[in-house]
Order: sequence, then C-alpha cells, then structure tokens
Amino acid sequence: MRPPLAAVLFDLDDTLHDDTATYRRAAERVAHDVAAERGIDAAVLLAAYVAQAESFWQNLTAQNLSTPLVGVRAAMWRAALDVAGVDDATLAERCGVAYNRYRKEHLQIWPGALELLASLRARGLRLALVTNGFAETHREKIVLLQLEDAFDEVFIADEVGMLKPDPRLFTLACERLGVAFAAAAMVGDRYERDIRGAHELGLFTVWLNVRDETVPPGAPQPGAIVGAIGEVERVLPA
Repeated sequence: MRPPLAAVLFDLDDTLHDDTATYRRAAERVAHDVAAERGIDAAVLLAAYVAQAESFWQNLTAQNLSTPLVGVRAAMWRAALDVAGVDDATLAERCGVAYNRYRKEHLQIWPGALELLASLRARGLRLALVTNGFAETHREKIVLLQLEDAFDEVFIADEVGMLKPDPRLFTLACERLGVAFAAAAMVGDRYERDIRGAHELGLFTVWLNVRDETVPPGAPQPGAIVGAIGEVERVLPA
C-alpha cells in the first residue's frame, strides 16, 4: 500500500505555464522585426528558428549544461538566418537579445497553477520544482511567474548538473524534501523526461498531457493523466 502523500514535484515549462506559446510568440516578433529590416520572409525565419530550438531542447544532454544559453540562442538565430538567406553574426546576436526581451513580456502562468500550489502547501505537502532549464533564464522566469515563494526546493538542471529523466535528480529532490519515493508525486508534461523516470523510482506520476499525446507502446501508464493544471489535485493520492 502506498504511504500518505507527503510531497509533490513539478516540472516548470508547459506544466506551470505555456512555454510553447511564449517562445513561439517571442520568436514570431523577432522574425517580423528582421523581415521588416531585411526584406526576407518572416515565416521562413520563424520556422527555421523553431526547428533549431526544438532540436536543441529535445537533444539536450548533461554535457550541454555548461554552455551559456545566451550564446546558444545567438547560434540558433544565426543558423535560422542562414536558412532565410542572411549571413550576419551581429544581427543574430541582436535577435537573441530581442527574443529574450519579448519572451519575458509573454510569460503567463497557467490559470489555476498558483491556486493549486497554495492548496497543496495548505495541506502540509512539501513542494519542489524540477526543471531541465538553465538558471541563466529560469531564476528570473520563476520570479516573473510569481513562483519564487511557492516551493520548498528548486532544482535547475545546470545548477545540479543533471537532467530529467536521470533517476539521481528525482532521488536528490526526494532526499532534500525528506520523503520516500512512494510518498512523493511528480507532475509534468513530458512523458519521457517527467513521467517515465519518476515512475521507475516509485513516485506517483501525473502526466499533464497538454499536447494530446499517447503513452509510448509498452511503456508504463502514469498514475493519472490530466489535460489542465487545475485538474491535478483531484487525482493525487489522498
């Protein structure tokens, strides 16, 4: 029998806020700025940047964590500009700066997220944020989303030198919170990074399936699947 729930771990991007919409809106604004300046096709530049960004995050490894994100962003814009027929390193750097500024303007917490966290804290549960992001941007993002006081512990990939689904990261989080795996839950939007790794250690898992995906063939079922952050509390173990 599973012991009473004592702690809940949360992913950040696309779990507590709509990161996909945020970064795409920011990239679209940059693409339109460049199109107006250089007379290129904004849609081509946007698509090229999105491809670069998705490839970077999908293929992120622990070895990449020591690379400053500001340089990575400039490199992604440089590659996207090349696709659009523009070879300009200085422009790529400007794109990275503008992108970061626009991104901050579009950050918005999911409706119900702050209320959920407050309710769980009121129940006496310990809370942790476990993200594969970089402290370079995520520390500020946490503040802008008004999450700085919501968690007992925060684990950012480059600060701890580990990425989900590394079981050592989930282990570290539970140790810092002082709870057993079976008394903890993990909430996240990515099956492979958030759900599978936590499930293998024995945490109760809640998959926030915002992209209407399916569980990979032969993979274990999450403890619960929800479509919105506001549905999480009702599916957590008592």
